[in-house]
Amino acid sequence: MLVGLAVGHVAGITATLLVNASVRPDLVIALVVAVPGVIGLLTILLSGRRWVTALGAFILAIAPGWLAVLVAIEVVNGG
Repeated sequence: MLVGLAVGHVAGITATLLVNASVRPDLVIALVVAVPGVIGLLTILLSGRRWVTALGAFILAIAPGWLAVLVAIEVVNGG
Protein backbone atom coordinates (compact mmCIF):
# COMPACT_ATOMS: atom_id res chain seq x y z
CA MET A 1 0.00 0.00 0.00
CA LEU A 2 2.93 2.31 0.59
CA VAL A 3 4.00 1.84 -3.02
CA GLY A 4 0.44 2.63 -4.11
CA LEU A 5 0.57 5.91 -2.18
CA ALA A 6 3.86 6.81 -3.85
CA VAL A 7 2.43 6.00 -7.28
CA GLY A 8 -0.60 8.15 -6.42
CA HIS A 9 1.67 11.08 -5.57
CA VAL A 10 3.61 10.71 -8.81
CA ALA A 11 0.40 10.33 -10.83
CA GLY A 12 -1.12 13.42 -9.24
CA ILE A 13 1.93 15.55 -9.92
CA THR A 14 2.27 14.24 -13.48
CA ALA A 15 -1.41 14.78 -14.25
CA THR A 16 -1.25 18.31 -12.86
CA LEU A 17 1.75 19.18 -15.02
CA LEU A 18 0.34 17.63 -18.20
CA VAL A 19 -3.27 18.88 -18.10
CA ASN A 20 -3.70 22.57 -18.90
CA ALA A 21 -7.49 22.60 -19.35
CA SER A 22 -9.70 24.28 -16.81
CA VAL A 23 -11.73 21.62 -15.05
CA ARG A 24 -13.96 21.85 -12.03
CA PRO A 25 -11.86 20.78 -9.03
CA ASP A 26 -14.74 18.98 -7.31
CA LEU A 27 -15.28 16.72 -10.33
CA VAL A 28 -11.60 15.92 -10.61
CA ILE A 29 -11.34 15.06 -6.92
CA ALA A 30 -14.47 12.88 -7.16
CA LEU A 31 -13.01 10.97 -10.13
CA VAL A 32 -9.63 10.59 -8.45
CA VAL A 33 -11.26 8.99 -5.43
CA ALA A 34 -14.01 7.04 -7.19
CA VAL A 35 -12.19 5.33 -10.05
CA PRO A 36 -9.30 3.73 -8.11
CA GLY A 37 -11.60 3.13 -5.15
CA VAL A 38 -14.17 1.16 -7.12
CA ILE A 39 -11.59 -0.75 -9.16
CA GLY A 40 -9.53 -1.60 -6.06
CA LEU A 41 -12.51 -2.68 -3.98
CA LEU A 42 -13.90 -4.86 -6.75
CA THR A 43 -10.49 -6.42 -7.28
CA ILE A 44 -10.18 -7.22 -3.57
CA LEU A 45 -13.73 -8.56 -3.28
CA LEU A 46 -13.53 -10.74 -6.39
CA SER A 47 -9.97 -11.98 -5.93
CA GLY A 48 -9.24 -15.66 -5.63
CA ARG A 49 -5.50 -15.43 -5.20
CA ARG A 50 -3.28 -13.51 -2.81
CA TRP A 51 -1.45 -11.57 -5.50
CA VAL A 52 -4.77 -10.30 -6.89
CA THR A 53 -5.73 -9.10 -3.40
CA ALA A 54 -2.38 -7.31 -3.15
CA LEU A 55 -2.96 -5.73 -6.55
CA GLY A 56 -6.38 -4.53 -5.38
CA ALA A 57 -4.83 -3.00 -2.25
CA PHE A 58 -2.23 -1.30 -4.44
CA ILE A 59 -4.90 0.18 -6.71
CA LEU A 60 -6.99 1.22 -3.72
CA ALA A 61 -3.99 2.99 -2.15
CA ILE A 62 -3.42 5.12 -5.25
CA ALA A 63 -6.51 7.23 -4.48
CA PRO A 64 -5.37 8.85 -1.19
CA GLY A 65 -1.94 9.69 -2.58
CA TRP A 66 -3.38 11.26 -5.70
CA LEU A 67 -6.04 13.08 -3.68
CA ALA A 68 -3.45 14.50 -1.28
CA VAL A 69 -1.44 16.00 -4.13
CA LEU A 70 -4.49 17.49 -5.84
CA VAL A 71 -5.83 18.99 -2.62
CA ALA A 72 -2.43 20.45 -1.75
CA ILE A 73 -2.14 22.01 -5.20
CA GLU A 74 -5.67 23.41 -4.95
CA VAL A 75 -4.91 24.96 -1.53
CA VAL A 76 -1.66 26.49 -2.72
CA ASN A 77 -3.38 28.01 -5.76
CA GLY A 78 -5.97 29.67 -3.52
CA GLY A 79 -8.89 27.46 -4.51
